[in-house]
Amino acid sequence: MTWIRTIPSSQADQSLRSALTEMRKLYPPEYGTEAPAVRAAAPAATAQNITGSHTLIPEALYHAFSTYGALLSPDLPLSRRQHELIATVVSVLNECFY
Repeated sequence: MTWIRTIPSSQADQSLRSALTEMRKLYPPEYGTEAPAVRAAAPAATAQNITGSHTLIPEALYHAFSTYGALLSPDLPLSRRQHELIATVVSVLNECFY
């Protein structure tokens, strides 16, 4: 859970809805759902919380997460398994569950 005010999807204005929609288009389809193991281990630690922490500034949300989406492109040589491994190592180094 974030410690700042966030805007739930149900209350998003057009700017936020547009940023979320356009950002999601850049992610490979398999990233559309969270891994069951993550939900089971820490139900409150979801991607929605990470994204939610950026909802007050839709333009920043779009640019931050669209950059990550471009790095996940299937046209690049890394597999999802390799993406997850890199993310895990970075999270451990940062002492962050995500």
